[in-house]
Amino acid sequence: MRMDRDGLWKPEPGASGGADFAARCPFSPVAANEDVLAAERFPAAAARSDLLGRFESTWVGHVAEGGFRANGSSGGMVSWVAAELLRTGAVDAVAHVAPVADPQADGRFFSYRLSRDADEIAGGAKSRYYPVELSAVIAAIRATPGRYAVAAVPCFIKALNLLRRNDPVIGERVTHLLGLFCGHQKSARLVDSFAWQLDAPIARVRGVDYRIKDASRPANWYRAHLTLDDGSARAEDWWHLADGDWGAGFFQNPACDWCDDVVAETADVAFGDAWVEPYSSDGRGTNVVIARSPGIHAMIAGAVADGRLALTEVDAAFVEQTQAAGFRHRREGLAYRLTWARGGKLRPVKRVAPSSALPVRRKLVYRMRYMIARDSHRIARVALRTGRPGLYTGWARRVLAVYRAVAWSHGRLGAWIDRVLPDRRAR
Repeated sequence: MRMDRDGLWKPEPGASGGADFAARCPFSPVAANEDVLAAERFPAAAARSDLLGRFESTWVGHVAEGGFRANGSSGGMVSWVAAELLRTGAVDAVAHVAPVADPQADGRFFSYRLSRDADEIAGGAKSRYYPVELSAVIAAIRATPGRYAVAAVPCFIKALNLLRRNDPVIGERVTHLLGLFCGHQKSARLVDSFAWQLDAPIARVRGVDYRIKDASRPANWYRAHLTLDDGSARAEDWWHLADGDWGAGFFQNPACDWCDDVVAETADVAFGDAWVEPYSSDGRGTNVVIARSPGIHAMIAGAVADGRLALTEVDAAFVEQTQAAGFRHRREGLAYRLTWARGGKLRPVKRVAPSSALPVRRKLVYRMRYMIARDSHRIARVALRTGRPGLYTGWARRVLAVYRAVAWSHGRLGAWIDRVLPDRRAR
């Protein structure tokens, strides 16, 4: 894999040919989809939801023991499950994303690593909205016998399941998959944008934190934080940044527009943030959890009974509500994007049917998100090449203002569109 000029990982030239690659790529139209893979992995699942997939149980809450909750972005459940698998001997190591020791020498701020104890797991806690790739850790798993868990976003989980189908070594050694709910992935340019706006030369940045936890502030008040080479720090709330609206799509990976899995439907367990009240206002952080495999369900239920986890069992509708915006973009929005002309590019095969049956304003929202994702990379490219970050930040502030005017229900432009433009939904 190599990182391209926009800070996105791409296969090396010549590495992506052949039928085997097509069968393993999570976005390939010939690869098995999430429904097929989940049916293979969880044939006797107790429940099923069109949005959540197959599962045994669904929960909301946080870790009650140790420092898992305080050290994580949310309720601490991802690190707890990883550490518990190690503690009980279910796995020998966990592959997860962690900061690199020297980002300037390494050329990136985060990468996958293998951890073999709870302290190492804690070093990789928190959200990392940064591009990573799995090739090195897959090679390490192949080289060293053992049982491994991998924590990853949905498309990575799907790719691992596709690999396990036709690779006996990986199929035997990767025994647990820990899924992370995903809105979309960002490119490395987001860190450049933070540095530009926080007046921090990128060459001096040694650490990036996307979500500083503060119990006195709502959990959804994200705060970007950079650590410099002299130990000083620069920080700012996301909503003060030129591109500080996550849903607008700044620096989104283009592949994310063609994904229909929000909640890692093929993982043994999946974790997200509880983005509904009263949980979203609780700055200490709260998880929603989907247990899909019977073993993980039993582990969680036992720890709840012992008081180690402060979780309450909820229904599927509650979890779906916590991720409503993501499902809207990945189902309603995807159906609309599938109607767009592809210009000779490969046409995705997804679990939603193409449809343009949307109000005009919703269509404009999805068109603007696509444009912002594409043009943020183009304009940042020029800003980097010319050394003029204001080219990007000025454009971002203007386009975000227009996007919000269209997207927000109380915005004047959005209200005018709803009132004046005809509803061209298909009938």
